[in-house]
Amino acid sequence: MKKISKVLGCGLGGICVLLLLTQAFLLKGTPGKKIDPTAGPETIRYSQVPTLLIPGWGGNTITYNHLIKYYQDRNVAQKVMTVWVSPHHHIRVSGDWHGQKNALIQVLFDWNYSTSYHPQVGQLRHVLVYLNKHYGIKQANIIAHSYGGTEFMHAYMGSKYLQHALRLNKIIFLGVPVEESLSDHLPYHYPLVHHSKDKNFHQLRAQMKEWQLKYPIEIYNLMGSKEGSKLTDGAVPHIQSEMLKALIQSHPTIKYYQKIYPHTTHSQLHDRPLILKKIEQIMWGKE
Repeated sequence: MKKISKVLGCGLGGICVLLLLTQAFLLKGTPGKKIDPTAGPETIRYSQVPTLLIPGWGGNTITYNHLIKYYQDRNVAQKVMTVWVSPHHHIRVSGDWHGQKNALIQVLFDWNYSTSYHPQVGQLRHVLVYLNKHYGIKQANIIAHSYGGTEFMHAYMGSKYLQHALRLNKIIFLGVPVEESLSDHLPYHYPLVHHSKDKNFHQLRAQMKEWQLKYPIEIYNLMGSKEGSKLTDGAVPHIQSEMLKALIQSHPTIKYYQKIYPHTTHSQLHDRPLILKKIEQIMWGKE
């Protein structure tokens, strides 16, 4: 019995070490590379507005690895900073932002495997406030995948400080759910708001109505359809993302665009070249 316990103890210890090493690898951050705007495509506009990259549930370095390398290799955008946030809201930073052109800031959660996305809402809010206060970021673009977008919506709309201090420019949501109680088979129409039983959605709706928005914002809602289905990307049904249209009804200064990519799974939304080119055009393309 003692011998078995000893073996199990060593085994569990080894597994724990392996898990920690794996997590450390997944959170190392994508390497940044300085770009040369003079060598970039003529179709690209370079600005000092940084873009925050927010991963979804269980998301890590890998989420935006391909995206970052794709833009850096083409001298379109550059990763300048990684921001890690712990479950206790402790923030660590690598790199710096001082107005570099087309800067990318990668946000990573030390632990985002909880049963709910709510813990990450508070963590992300701390990151946004930290970047605003310590780096003077007063305007930002957002690229968010899956629950990362849900967390961003709740973090931003739940903070009067951020609504006044951090101006949003362009927001790209990739398979982001905002309402999770309606049937997966329902096509979108506005009256569905009255049938929603998702209290988080109704909280967002109330906050959106109170938002004193006095400037234009562009929101791009990009979704995928897995092969054999026209209603879901395999993880997030379209209706869960399309209900975003109901949330922004009260703000005429928000321009909303929506596109569904066929034969595209949930994880492919941040990797497919076709979508990366679309994101490039949205974020940095000349008018």
